[in-house]
Amino acid sequence: MSRVGVLVMGPAGAGKSTLCNALVKEMMSVGRRAHIVNLDPAANPKDYEFTVDIKDLVSLEDVMEELDLGPNGGLLYCFEFLLNNLDWLDEEIGDYEDEFLIFDCPGQIELYSHFPVVPKLVKHIRQNLQFNLCAAYLLESSFVIDRSKFFSGVLSAMSAMLMLEVPHINIMSKIDMLKDVPRRELKRYLNPDPLLIAETADVNEDLNPKYAELSRSIAKLTEEFGMVQFLPLHAKNEDSVKVILSYIDDVTQWQEGQEPKQPLEQEPDFEEEE
Repeated sequence: MSRVGVLVMGPAGAGKSTLCNALVKEMMSVGRRAHIVNLDPAANPKDYEFTVDIKDLVSLEDVMEELDLGPNGGLLYCFEFLLNNLDWLDEEIGDYEDEFLIFDCPGQIELYSHFPVVPKLVKHIRQNLQFNLCAAYLLESSFVIDRSKFFSGVLSAMSAMLMLEVPHINIMSKIDMLKDVPRRELKRYLNPDPLLIAETADVNEDLNPKYAELSRSIAKLTEEFGMVQFLPLHAKNEDSVKVILSYIDDVTQWQEGQEPKQPLEQEPDFEEEE
């Protein structure tokens, strides 16, 4: 049996915990077993309790109080503390073999796009614990309101992809918020069209020409790499969650790791020859 998991990442408020709970619900509905591994030292459980909770090892609130650190510095300390105590994580994860682990990550994206702490953790989980991992990076659909902000989110997703070096899925969450956006226009964001930023620069006469040129270059870079496309997600829609789960199962090769079921034994139905 293979050990399989997904890291759910993205900016604060993107809907990571909501997706984690929706995935557990969907898996349970079809008889699969799934667990949430909370890696956010400031988070509390929602619909489903955490099977593994980093707060049992270190709490952001305690770190901030005892070391007089701010939220970001405290969070970085918590992850460094975790990296120095990986034997705790190994013991907590235990012998999960046929169960799916969903790692709920904090919203400070610099942890997996700038600092090497989460990449080191991912390497440990993959190599030492022998997990097939993928990453699901969420970007809130409200980013499409500001095209420059949207491409900034695209770059964050690309940075995480390059840092983690695991199979990667990008998700545009809260897609139900864009009911008034025409489908043709929405497709330009799901498969980022560099002309979006160029059009913004062309119609905005007050935009600094250097900034406009920089924005075009960034958009062109994302197109040349061709790495970032988004799957739409409405977390309260069962069919939408099923699609996301199917992609996760595909890239983690979950199905291939399942033991084949024995066919039902049946008596052969042969007619006796005369």
